[in-house]
Amino acid sequence: MSTFANVRRLAWDTETTGPNPLEDRIVTAAIVVRGGGREDRVFSWLINPGIPIPAEATEVHKVTDAMVQADGQDPKTALDEIATNLVRAIEWGMPVVAFNQSFDWSILHHDLVRNGLPTVEERVGLAPLPLIDPHVIDKQVDKYVKGSGMRKLQPTCERYGVQLEDWHTAEADALAALLIAEAQFDRHPRLNDMGPAQLFAAQKSWRAEQQAGLQKWFRTRATAEQGGDPNKVIDGSWPLIPAQHEAGDAS
Repeated sequence: MSTFANVRRLAWDTETTGPNPLEDRIVTAAIVVRGGGREDRVFSWLINPGIPIPAEATEVHKVTDAMVQADGQDPKTALDEIATNLVRAIEWGMPVVAFNQSFDWSILHHDLVRNGLPTVEERVGLAPLPLIDPHVIDKQVDKYVKGSGMRKLQPTCERYGVQLEDWHTAEADALAALLIAEAQFDRHPRLNDMGPAQLFAAQKSWRAEQQAGLQKWFRTRATAEQGGDPNKVIDGSWPLIPAQHEAGDAS
């Protein structure tokens, strides 16, 4: 029986102009492919988003306006290449991993639409996709992690014994997501018993439940300093956050 540990698998990540997957744009992206008895491969893109990169975004990923203006690809070309690589992996049945997949999936989707390009779903159809989200899985298999921010990528890596030196580049974050997923499938073998369609449906359900619980916490228990609001709405869509929804609480 094939397991996650012995199949060819892909992870991807984006760095962007901001935290809103509906309105912000991709400035760097990376795809890391490994396993299946073949050598690892890494693909990366630097993209000129066509709008200024806010200083707070540059502070995180270190990509500046000068860098993308000098060396960035045209977004239409780069986004089509990213989507083509994801489609190829999906058509081959490879697991496609991203940490907080709904953010990367959604920002790519809306960036493709903005540039007049077909979305990944339009290229492969609406059947359940072989997507893996270590962020969603972590919240399901380990529900009682204490501490603010402990579900973010770096502390999650630490909990799974994943060590990296270079953070907040698309290449490093994609590899980190893949290594977390490998650890999860090793620790929780029942994940290997779920086929792509079953795991897709499970993650969709888990995400909706998780976000509903977070919304309840913000409405009933969070202080004003924590963002508490009795009318707080947190989107539970996965993997795609629809355009008609607000995206500020997508994480």
